[in-house]
Amino acid sequence: MATAQNLPQPASPLRWARAPFYFNSAAHLIRIGQQKATTLAELAEYLRTCPDASIFQHMFQTLQEHHYIREGFSNDFAHWAFAACNEIGLAERLAAVDVREYTSIKALRETLIGIVEEYLKKNPRTRERTAFEPFYFCASDTVVVPTPIVARNLAEFAEGLKQVSISGIHYHFIQARLRLKLNSNDFSVWLEQELDLGTLADRINRIDIYTSTLQDVRRQILKIIEKAL
Repeated sequence: MATAQNLPQPASPLRWARAPFYFNSAAHLIRIGQQKATTLAELAEYLRTCPDASIFQHMFQTLQEHHYIREGFSNDFAHWAFAACNEIGLAERLAAVDVREYTSIKALRETLIGIVEEYLKKNPRTRERTAFEPFYFCASDTVVVPTPIVARNLAEFAEGLKQVSISGIHYHFIQARLRLKLNSNDFSVWLEQELDLGTLADRINRIDIYTSTLQDVRRQILKIIEKAL
């Protein structure tokens, strides 16, 4: 039989964190690179040699640029395979790549190359077929922008979530995975390490970024936090 000491304690809105959470935002300057794919064979070739920043742009950053779209393909490679190459099977496989499973661009790059090469092996006629429009490999320079928003407890964290920009949500919830080298995000790490709220952190980390816009992500995080309060 559970006793009062064994029962889980509710999260206190005023319990001070060991260290505060500083909300940041990020600005991005997109650059068009020198590589341009006009066939799937060229796509496979340039996936091997393009800068890491290009993989990041077309797989991670695109989630911010198209955050308001709930349906369709989740990354630029999948969208091009579908819209410009009319290769629905390849588009679906590329769209199925979940960036939440990757903590390095190298591993993500290898997955993308493997998908394209396997598809071309099974469908050799598609290798040299010219796309309706080329795929331009882009990259972006990220500038982290500090904000005055700081959270020292759970109540302040909820208020900060309401105020921070969409770019801030993307920076802390999606980009953080590569920065931390963890299958997690800044919000969850802070809640677990600074407030000992591991269960709360896990619930936030399970939010699906592919069926939710970034505004939806914000609302879902707030719902989890406010329920705990």
